[in-house]
Amino acid sequence: MKKQSHKALDQEDPLCCCEYVDRHGRRSHMAACCCDCEDLDDAFDRWIKKEPLKADSLTRLVATINDRLRLPWISGRTLFFLSLAVFSLFYMFYLFVAEVVPRGDVNHIQLGAVTTGVALTVISLINTKRGPGYVRPLPTDTHSTVTYHNPPSDIDAAYLNGARHQVVIANRVSAPDRTGESGTASVEPREGQKRDWCSVCKVVRPPRAGHCRICGVCILRLDHHCVWINSCVGQANHSSFLLTLVLFVLTSLYGISLVLRSVCPQQSLIIALFYCPDVYNQYSTALCFTCAWYSSIVTGGLLVLLVLQLINVSYNTTQREVRLALREKTGRTLLWGLIVDTGVYCRGFISNWEEFLTMSNALEPPNPKPTDLV
Repeated sequence: MKKQSHKALDQEDPLCCCEYVDRHGRRSHMAACCCDCEDLDDAFDRWIKKEPLKADSLTRLVATINDRLRLPWISGRTLFFLSLAVFSLFYMFYLFVAEVVPRGDVNHIQLGAVTTGVALTVISLINTKRGPGYVRPLPTDTHSTVTYHNPPSDIDAAYLNGARHQVVIANRVSAPDRTGESGTASVEPREGQKRDWCSVCKVVRPPRAGHCRICGVCILRLDHHCVWINSCVGQANHSSFLLTLVLFVLTSLYGISLVLRSVCPQQSLIIALFYCPDVYNQYSTALCFTCAWYSSIVTGGLLVLLVLQLINVSYNTTQREVRLALREKTGRTLLWGLIVDTGVYCRGFISNWEEFLTMSNALEPPNPKPTDLV
């Protein structure tokens, strides 16, 4: 198969609604999502010819599949997935209270446990939505020079005598340069800062920070952009995001077990999920069983995400760093690519978790007053 050409990725050129960035950092069209699979073609050809696979064939094949199954055409911010997640959570809880509890198979302690789990999940989700931690420009690193060709209304024109009035202020906006009718602004990196300089946000990024093309800002210790919370996961909210996953998975698994024991009491939990006779004879049991299946699918997907997050935290790496390591082939992969050790920030299991749990306390203080930036 002839390898397709890809356009070079340019941060200044925004992605079209039908484009995405693949795991190699190249622009590609969503119509080619099922094409350009050289890894799959090579593995299939070797299997047909009964030839042994290459050492890294399975790793690259799994990486390609993961890249194509991440819904790459979602290239903009949207509240659809967050609304769907919140609605599903509250509807499942309402159905549990309205249909399962009246059957008499759930006691008050079990109801209280499910209610507490749902409440803690919502609180943790709200805490996660407070912000991932944005990269704030420092006055010593970046600056803007604003030249007023016409004196502002609150400045005495006689004092200026028609001369240009220049004010050097800190660049606090995370956007390209803006030029107005009354002035011009310019921001340039200093010497030695071009490597960590973001040409979009006009800021110097600290180590492990990254630019999110969906949010359009630079995030401290960027992990990934999560469409289910319509926000990035970074240094400020990564721990609360992980806590939200843990609370949701535990609450959902416990709720599903209570529902299956109620609608199918004579079967074990695993068997009841696949074989529950006469469950569709009544509307109530059929609805509960269908929603239990829906919750099981959602919980299974989030459980995989939770496992990957726990592995990354244990190795002190982020999902963004994992993708970069796989792209540049600088990391050590285990279990067919499930575990990726970049070997840069790992300091041991206990030290890695201590850093993860306390990293939000190391954030910079609140933004200074505007008068301090002039």
